[in-house]
Amino acid sequence: MERWVPLFEIFMNSPCPETEASLWLQQSFNPSSTAPISTCSFLSLLFCPSEALPVTSSSPDRKRIMYIKTLPSMVQARILSFLVHDRQRFCRKDLIKLAQSMLNEGQGLDFWVKKTAQQLLDVLSASDFEWVSNLNLDSEEEIAEDKFTTLPDWLKDAAKTGDLVLPWLPISPDEFNLRMPFDSLGEDEDSTYIAEEDKEGHVDEIMKEVEEDTDLKDVSQDPEFGKMVGSLKLRILNLETFSKTAEVANEIHQLYVRSRVDSLAVLNSIEPWKADDETASILISHLSDGNEDELGWPSQVLCAIVLPKMLHLRVPASRVLLTAIIEYCKVHQKAAEYALLFPLILKVEGINNPICDVITRIIRECLHPAHVSAFCQKFLCKEVNAEKFICLPCHRSLIGIELEWTESFFTLMQNILNHNVHLTQDTVDQLVHGVCKVTHTFSRSLKLCNFVLCLVNKCSPFLKSHKLLLIQSVEKTNTLVTKSILSKLASL
Repeated sequence: MERWVPLFEIFMNSPCPETEASLWLQQSFNPSSTAPISTCSFLSLLFCPSEALPVTSSSPDRKRIMYIKTLPSMVQARILSFLVHDRQRFCRKDLIKLAQSMLNEGQGLDFWVKKTAQQLLDVLSASDFEWVSNLNLDSEEEIAEDKFTTLPDWLKDAAKTGDLVLPWLPISPDEFNLRMPFDSLGEDEDSTYIAEEDKEGHVDEIMKEVEEDTDLKDVSQDPEFGKMVGSLKLRILNLETFSKTAEVANEIHQLYVRSRVDSLAVLNSIEPWKADDETASILISHLSDGNEDELGWPSQVLCAIVLPKMLHLRVPASRVLLTAIIEYCKVHQKAAEYALLFPLILKVEGINNPICDVITRIIRECLHPAHVSAFCQKFLCKEVNAEKFICLPCHRSLIGIELEWTESFFTLMQNILNHNVHLTQDTVDQLVHGVCKVTHTFSRSLKLCNFVLCLVNKCSPFLKSHKLLLIQSVEKTNTLVTKSILSKLASL
């Protein structure tokens, strides 16, 4: 009984006993102990017969009642309320039996206990009226029967199909032998040698199948494949209707699925980035697949259709294309990071204002602030390199290895800070070092100084060790906000 004392203290004193009791049962669950704590043992305790004096009688004779009825009315009501709240973890038949036994108490039952017991019974009672079509009218216990203690149907079906290693686990002896290690204890040398030969033959067979599956066909040497690619390439450049564009998108995806070729080779041959913005937006929306690996097909769709357009962006992106990009990146956030954001950030010669606007929209509308913080840490601390982002080989020359500091980049970082993104200490350190390194180049840049002022306001606790270095760098600038920055730094 002592093991249940903390739980009953929760029912006695907690302002929110349902949630705390559920958490306590979950954390204290231990079916292997001699006195297990579980949902079943808790119900058994409530049903446990106990002796108590009759409330309405002066007779000293004791009567045997359920343990829950010996508790104060307030505790009874709270226990029943907890069972309503966490009913999915308990056996339905036992809960119905408990609620009915409480309601059978009659006039002596407290109002709130009666009301909560009735609520428990109501939420558990069947409401589909199946008894109307049942001519035999099953008993109440059979109607209330549930599957709390029964095996799942798929295990029952598997148990009927043949011999099983374990009656509750659908693994046939053949499957079991395949999963066993090749070396077994207790065998003689000859049998071990034979097993090793079988092992080597089996491994060679598997490796041959793997090589066949992963062998990438050369697109240029497959006439039929080249013909299909050429047809799709021409159709993309001449699409006029939504339905035809959607049809081409489906054909591209089916070509990727059915052909055992590198999907990057498929997309590189089709050249979908040459389509106009409206066609590209339709292709993106129809090439989305939530079941694919984030760094597989979704990433390749972004790097083949969106990334080339963004790398060459000189004017603001069209609304129709940007909307499609945002919707796609909301679904495929990891793909957006590695196939779009990283390559754009590392663009040769740095980002410009239109690219900055696109990245800002994706960050604000598609990524969680914590995700953005981790993203900043990666590219500022040089944790990303050419092997970690995804792009087509023909566009690799447009993406550098080192981060290029431009005025648009300062605007981007200011936008990120204003989005309430909490940067880490090492990220702030890299920002400070980068700013100090390029201050002489951007000494008259208002965008640089606005970013530094925002950095001081948002990340002041992380800047104390860089105070003197920042002051020396800011003194080299000559803008409208230079004095404001120096004043802020002096107060750190």
